[in-house]
Amino acid sequence: MDKLIEDIGVFQELPSESNETVRVTPNQSTGKSRKIYIESYGCQMNFSDSEIVASILQNAGFDTTSKIEEADLVFLNTCSIREKAEQTVRNRLNHINGFKKKKPEMMVGVLGCMAERLKTKLLEEEKIVDLVAGPDAYRDLPNLISQVDDGDKAVNTFLSREETYADISPVRLNSNGVTAFISIMRGCDNMCSFCVVPFTRGRERSRDPQSILAEAKDLFSRGFREVTLLGQNVDSYKWSSLENNKARLEKNRIDKVVNFSHLLDMVAQVSPELRIRFSTSHPKDITDDVLHIMAKYENICKNIHLPAQSGNSRILELMNRGYTREWYLDRVNCIRKILGEECGISSDMITGFCSETEEEHQDTLTLMDLVEYDYSYMFYYSERPGTLAAKKLPDDIPLEVKKRRLDEIIKKQSALSLKRNKPDVGKVFKVLIEGSSRKSPDYLQGRNSQNKVVIFPKENKSKGKYVHVLIESCTQGTLIGKIAE
Repeated sequence: MDKLIEDIGVFQELPSESNETVRVTPNQSTGKSRKIYIESYGCQMNFSDSEIVASILQNAGFDTTSKIEEADLVFLNTCSIREKAEQTVRNRLNHINGFKKKKPEMMVGVLGCMAERLKTKLLEEEKIVDLVAGPDAYRDLPNLISQVDDGDKAVNTFLSREETYADISPVRLNSNGVTAFISIMRGCDNMCSFCVVPFTRGRERSRDPQSILAEAKDLFSRGFREVTLLGQNVDSYKWSSLENNKARLEKNRIDKVVNFSHLLDMVAQVSPELRIRFSTSHPKDITDDVLHIMAKYENICKNIHLPAQSGNSRILELMNRGYTREWYLDRVNCIRKILGEECGISSDMITGFCSETEEEHQDTLTLMDLVEYDYSYMFYYSERPGTLAAKKLPDDIPLEVKKRRLDEIIKKQSALSLKRNKPDVGKVFKVLIEGSSRKSPDYLQGRNSQNKVVIFPKENKSKGKYVHVLIESCTQGTLIGKIAE
């Protein structure tokens, strides 16, 4: 398990179906009597949610610890996007059971998407679990903990149409002090047939833009120099004072409809020294307005995560993605036209979706060649109970075929990543230093605007600063250079 735990710094690699990312709470000792340990699995949204949980529990009288054996409460913030993700959590619960046998009073809770999907069933299947809370129930955690303290099991998986946690200042867990997440919306209205997110995170609701700006300004004042705006589909961000009567009555509120391009414009103006990233964009929703705002500001990073999922229009229709191969390629062409060929584009890909033929798989490979992704997150199809695909489409591709096709797109992406990196050799990039290289304390690492990891000798530089780096060599996942004169 230890090999799966990494620091908060974002290191772009070439993930495959077998990759898992786990992050744990750091020590935070203020003399409070009870300690909580949180392991976070899955997506950036989950890591952001764990920071909200830590804030709520800190205010309720808990410190955090990075050592599970010291914890009074152990929470696993879970992912349900794939069967393997859930199995990883079940295996981890078995491991935690050993700690609980030595410390019977230890409370164990499951948070997040897996909790929302399984609800009370999780208590029945995993006897070690005392508490289950879905993504919209975190404000109720102090009450749920009290119920367990009184000898009961506790569950809250209520999905809200309003909760955004906009008034909660997240505790920055495992923070490098340079980069941070800002959640701008919650939930998802897209009903992709393979996806559980609409069922585990509920309907879309956007956060008040003023609270987003306030959080960005606060982070900048505390020394952070990059924020990532998070949403399941940031392009569908929409906030209106007309729909928020309380906000309309307050002073100094924005009295108009704010879409994602407006929000980007506003956050970019916090400071030219504050870099802006965002994730995730949806191909059917990303607009030219967003691209023009990205082009307008140097501090909005030139990188877009634009999940294709498949390169074949029939499969995209079965996935209920809302666009065709041609539409997707048109969006990519607009990105290249407005932002230039150097703009980084990344993707998600699923192989072996229901009824996918060999020719349709080849369409995914040719799409990858046409777009030339900088990197991709790649998986074979994993049927999730309750999704539209599980109800209506047979999972009819043999596992060995799924794995073979996955291997082919991984090899394709490895070649494309190297191809995209080679032209950077000899160029100079502005890099935000995020900390020491994982492999050597004599080297620093950061990322350029295109979200490529850059490694270079430390010299007298420190994290949180911008430097210009001359690229001297590269691998498929990293640019290597030296500080430019």
